[in-house]
Amino acid sequence: MKILFACGGTGGHINPALAVANYIRTQHPETEICFAGNPNGMESRLIPQAGYKMYPIHVLGFQRRPSLHNLKNNCMAACYLLTSAHRSKEILKEFQPDVVVGTGGYVSGPVLRTAAKQKIPTATHESNAYPGVTTRLLCRYVDKVLLAVEDAQKYLDTNREYIITGNPVREEILFASRREARQKLGIPEKKFCLLSFGGSLGAQRINEAVADLMAWHTKEHPGQIHHIHATGSYGVELLPKLLKERSVDYKNIPTLDIREYINNMADCMAAADLVISRAGSLTLSELETAGRASILIPSPNVAANHQYYNAMALANRQAAVVIEEKDLTGEWLRKQTEEFFTQPDKLKVYSKNALEMAIADATRKISEVVWKMGEGKGTL
Repeated sequence: MKILFACGGTGGHINPALAVANYIRTQHPETEICFAGNPNGMESRLIPQAGYKMYPIHVLGFQRRPSLHNLKNNCMAACYLLTSAHRSKEILKEFQPDVVVGTGGYVSGPVLRTAAKQKIPTATHESNAYPGVTTRLLCRYVDKVLLAVEDAQKYLDTNREYIITGNPVREEILFASRREARQKLGIPEKKFCLLSFGGSLGAQRINEAVADLMAWHTKEHPGQIHHIHATGSYGVELLPKLLKERSVDYKNIPTLDIREYINNMADCMAAADLVISRAGSLTLSELETAGRASILIPSPNVAANHQYYNAMALANRQAAVVIEEKDLTGEWLRKQTEEFFTQPDKLKVYSKNALEMAIADATRKISEVVWKMGEGKGTL
């Protein structure tokens, strides 16, 4: 069987496709798998690193805010739009896939639309609770629409059937052990562990609120809370400065683990009792799989404010507390954290509710749909 994946733009679009591709390749090594992606996007790096060929196709999204930069972007996007259908036909003719799968990003649009016109079986997967513009357009044409979050159905055509699959979650998250993780990190079993991060770049507002939070628990509850925090690249110099202003001698407080990035997320999440984070779709799927209560601060700098809708899917099921960044203060964050710290029953309820939302076998579910659509012999 030949499978073509179309995806790009963000890790939230690329990683699910790679997870499914890897799973199918493990079960059926003879399967031919290729990708279509933007040669200027992060997929041009991630896909070859994973061992797959990528067909380049130039696609850009249109920007609504008026500016000189966006005007140039939109002119380029219009040019790419005129050539994307032809380029999609070239890719399909050369690879001749049995099934085409889109997992988000503007690249998915022309490739899946062209494949659908050619009667090639097509499927699209939406990782967010609020579907992106590509998914909303494609759901009229593709054969199967796969959704990570049930709430996404509210924003799509009600006259068709959707398959709830969840988002693929890394195996190290699925199988992480709290006890082993705490042993690795040197955290006593009964100590409250707090994990916080705001993305690879770091968010100033989150770092400021976390500085207030650290000042509170190191002074009011010294030694009782182990706090792992990733500053992000922009917060490397900012957070130490903020802590110094708050008279927190962080270098001599062993319960403060401050880093630029978190490279062992599976261990840190497994060890944590409470997580403070953004609300990217894959992060939330990992929180659900790990069964972790969370305080979510959706990024305001994403398309259609989709992180807010992702976060509210958990908040509406009492699995997370949500606040928009514009309303975030150190005092608010302290109060919410203190409630979880001092009310173990509340922490258990939120953790249990998060776990009940998890779809741990999402990779297998998506892979099986794709495999059956390609009319492959046998099963996965």
